[in-house]
Amino acid sequence: MAAVLLSLLLAAPVLLVSSGPVRDSSNGTVPLVLWHGMGDNCCNPLSMGSIKKMVEQEVPGIYVLSLMIGKNAVQDTENGFFLDVNTQVSQVCSQLAQDPQLQAGYNAMGFSQGAQFLRAVAQRCPSPPMRTLISVGGQHQGVYGLPRCPGESSHICDMIREALNRGAYSDLVQKHLVQAQYWHDPLNDDLYKKHSLFLADINQERAVNETYRKNLQRLEKFVMVKFLQDTVVDPVDTEWFGFLKTGQAKETETLQESVLYKEDRLGLAAMDKAQKLVFLSTEGDHLQFTREWFTANLLPFLR
Repeated sequence: MAAVLLSLLLAAPVLLVSSGPVRDSSNGTVPLVLWHGMGDNCCNPLSMGSIKKMVEQEVPGIYVLSLMIGKNAVQDTENGFFLDVNTQVSQVCSQLAQDPQLQAGYNAMGFSQGAQFLRAVAQRCPSPPMRTLISVGGQHQGVYGLPRCPGESSHICDMIREALNRGAYSDLVQKHLVQAQYWHDPLNDDLYKKHSLFLADINQERAVNETYRKNLQRLEKFVMVKFLQDTVVDPVDTEWFGFLKTGQAKETETLQESVLYKEDRLGLAAMDKAQKLVFLSTEGDHLQFTREWFTANLLPFLR
């Protein structure tokens, strides 16, 4: 991910919930929280550090928090593979609640797996209030395949593939491998719903948690970005909350065709009707975009 973002960015080089946009009283901006993807970390100057710097340049005075899961960048990267997602989300909720800069509300932008993790924050932790959630290549219905694992540790990617193939829904794999917690096997739907520790919960697969539904609908906008030539995410439809139809692994369905939407188990149909859902697409592979595209399409949601 780091190399992708660097090349493309440089080439183009106890809280109150209010009804309207919340802005920093000192400079008129809404704070931004970033969560990186698999194989990356909060502060890599070639990836998330570059994104943070670009936003700060484009929106003067904005407070940008790039989340670090762990005590340092190395731990942050490792935790993106091996630390239970629910633990990560809980830690982030605590961090956001204690940050004085965020108490009036914030926008959030998640890259790849960081996007669905931030959606969990929105559903589970409404204080401080998340205003707009921008999902950049997020996998909101999970993945069924790991065709090209990003990052610099190919041996880790090989280990992940082997673990997922051997038994993604075993207790051991579920508890110790992040990617297993959003592994969505359409050929074993019952196993997925019963044993998925993270995705099945936040997607209301086992039961409808009305708190999740209510909290997600508090968002003013939920923006989803799909990369049309994505070779990392499989199926790519998951970036727009679509997925493979249950019982087979070839034919996909859109969000609007899914049971999740038709039964409105998560409030997405209501959000769609209220024009809160925004579907964006761009040419290119996973997380490949130019600075011009980012500025034209995503920055307007942050100003």
